[in-house]
Amino acid sequence: MLRTGKEHLERLRDGRIVYIGGEKVDDVTTHPAFAHAAQSAAAIYDMKADPANREALAFEEDGELFSNYYIRAKSRDDLRKRSVIHTKIAEQTYGFFGRSPDHVSSFVTGMSTSAETLNTEHGDFSGNLLNYYDFMRRNDTYATYAVLPPQAARDPEFYHKQNLPVPTLQVVREDDDGVVISGMKMLATGAVIADEIWIGNVIPLAPDQASQAITCAIPCNAEGLSLWSRKPMEPNAANEFDSPLTWRLDETDAMVLCENVKVPWERVFCINDATHSYRIYNMTPSHCYGNHQSNVRFLAKLRLIVGLASKVTQSTGANKIPAVSETLGRLAAWEAGLAGMIAGQIEAAESWPEGYLTFNRRMMYAALNWCTENHSAVVDILRELCGGGVFQMPADVTVMHDDVLRERFETYWQTPQMDALARMKLFRLAWDMVGSEFAGRHQQYEKFYAGAGFIVRGHSFRETPWGELDGIVDGLMSSYDVPNANVAEAAE
Repeated sequence: MLRTGKEHLERLRDGRIVYIGGEKVDDVTTHPAFAHAAQSAAAIYDMKADPANREALAFEEDGELFSNYYIRAKSRDDLRKRSVIHTKIAEQTYGFFGRSPDHVSSFVTGMSTSAETLNTEHGDFSGNLLNYYDFMRRNDTYATYAVLPPQAARDPEFYHKQNLPVPTLQVVREDDDGVVISGMKMLATGAVIADEIWIGNVIPLAPDQASQAITCAIPCNAEGLSLWSRKPMEPNAANEFDSPLTWRLDETDAMVLCENVKVPWERVFCINDATHSYRIYNMTPSHCYGNHQSNVRFLAKLRLIVGLASKVTQSTGANKIPAVSETLGRLAAWEAGLAGMIAGQIEAAESWPEGYLTFNRRMMYAALNWCTENHSAVVDILRELCGGGVFQMPADVTVMHDDVLRERFETYWQTPQMDALARMKLFRLAWDMVGSEFAGRHQQYEKFYAGAGFIVRGHSFRETPWGELDGIVDGLMSSYDVPNANVAEAAE
């Protein structure tokens, strides 16, 4: 089924426990810290459910409609359909929802194409995964994930010496009807406005950490589960004019705390296998499906940044300066380059696993690495092009509420290229991109979006056909040999 925005908001009123500091939030759909973000998520669902968009964004199977990000691709056309819906959702949020409904859904869909990978000596969980994939697509589920241990847990000896529990989420008991988990996981971006949380591990675990090697799915209102939100930024926005991005696009981040949460066996996908709990994402197309969406999402944000850079320079006439035009050209080249890497993932698709087609992994990881390494540089270029313009404006838009002040503002702040109010609106948007607290969150977020830099580059290292590249060198060197003495003397 395709969920509507109204249905999504109704599902968020499910008794979930969310804390902002010491405050317990009763309803995330109305609380001033989350209401607009919840509405933005609802707008994604309304866009998908719009009959005008169904041909492009949904597929039919056995008389039911499902979102295209649940397509298990068998052709390039299938991959294009997946990419189109990612693009439409990313454009809806200008790339600021890293955990939009299509992200974790793509991880699960990719994994389902090779579900047998989940069958090990510790249990056969392929059926659980396939049933969960079917559950997600039939309910148009919005899932996020928490797949990293808390930073405080990196020295378990400290906790042992202090006779304290290690804070990392782990299995504390196995029962006939399921497992019981306790502890913390980070960082559940979007969980406050989502339906479910996928618990897992995307970094390797040591053999003695088997109790932490649990992969499962739990609803956000599970008994014993609470979400501890970082400082919400939405309340910082007095109005949409002065903070257009903060106002509705703070998707939230939260620590997940589980206190004896019961997980039915049918929602368990991996257990007691420290190595396998990490490898299941790369042994299947899961990581590739999910991070193609990440690439597409980042491109939407990059296109906004490049457009902002152009508009800011137009507002001052600086776009006519050759050095500025060159800078804009560099930004435009980067935007086109990323678009090319994304398109290449489809055109150079891999026949993997058997019977399916998957986005080209090397190109996907190359794009992921580019985004991780260059977001700060791109934003810094926009910051430089803004110059002092972001500080020249009145404190906020209330200047327009006083007739005398408005007249002075409109007279003295205009330029030959743009009237005063339009300039103010533009620079308010630019500041929310480069200098606000919301902007600061995204600087940090994009830098570590897929993990630390060495982890991202490690993916590229793993997927590179080194034997093929080494062979090019070997082939060239094998085409010539040590010259004999006569040849050497003749050359002299």
